[in-house]
Amino acid sequence: MNITRRKFVKLASIAGLVGLTGTMTACGGSKSAAVVEKTASAAAEKSTVYFSRTIDAPHLIDLYNKINANVTGKVAIKLHTGEPHGPNILPRDMVQAFQAQIPNSTIIEANVAYGGARSSTERHRKTLETNGWTFCPVDIIDADGDVNFPVNGGLHLSEVAMGAHLTNYDSLVVLTHFKGHAMGGFGGSLKNIAIGCASGKVGKRQVHGLQDYGKWVTGELLMELMADSGKAICDHFGKRIVFVNVMRRMSVDCDCAGTSAAEPTCADIGILASTDILAIDQAAVDLVYKAADTKDLRERIESRQGLRQLTAMAQLNMGNKAYELVEVG
Repeated sequence: MNITRRKFVKLASIAGLVGLTGTMTACGGSKSAAVVEKTASAAAEKSTVYFSRTIDAPHLIDLYNKINANVTGKVAIKLHTGEPHGPNILPRDMVQAFQAQIPNSTIIEANVAYGGARSSTERHRKTLETNGWTFCPVDIIDADGDVNFPVNGGLHLSEVAMGAHLTNYDSLVVLTHFKGHAMGGFGGSLKNIAIGCASGKVGKRQVHGLQDYGKWVTGELLMELMADSGKAICDHFGKRIVFVNVMRRMSVDCDCAGTSAAEPTCADIGILASTDILAIDQAAVDLVYKAADTKDLRERIESRQGLRQLTAMAQLNMGNKAYELVEVG
């Protein structure tokens, strides 16, 4: 099944109307006292999420420095570099300053599953030049194919095809433009790696359901497939993966919508940083729901059943929904 970017965006625009429904029912049975005590103890622990209301390079770097203790070796920075002339992508000068202070680092991207300016490596490289991502190497990680990452205890998938070059890196910094998403409801750290690191020809088709279901799936199933893919990457890097969500120009649409993305209707919120993928995406969503001007973004999240991303990550033990928000400067 071939699909152009125009058709993809059109499909995504109606995802809220045709999203899959359903709930996950826990298995029955009683828990031993030891398990209950252990669960209660774990629930009392909170992950740390650092937060700054100021969005600029110095604050971005400061927050990163609080979470980077285990970032070593050859470092990949996963960034959504956007469709040509995308109006909402992260500012190049801010990213340039950030990348420059991470030794041995490279921005990584992967080709897309739909047609358009990023559907092949050659076209993708031209788009990178158009958008100004020329200040450091950008590795299109599926330029030489893909490699299967196992999904341990996945909800649906047993493996996901990632860009083959991803295995060349020791650490992964997930630098995310947090915003809405036409199919996922919102695009946070999970979306950035789960779809963003999957190879265009195989992995993205797995995450979108094309491989197993023969169609572009929506609703809770899509969120669960994303969680499976994200878990494979988190397990691969272990403690050598960290997450930053930049909450600026939060359109209801992803940066993959390019110039057709809806103009943001809410104010910028700030920057979040954490070593916990669930905690950081939960904190970002909570900040969206606390803001008074995010009605459009909240409707996008709910109409696509996007909150299932969070509960699916919790179900896969990918992190902690309980967090302490530590405001910095």
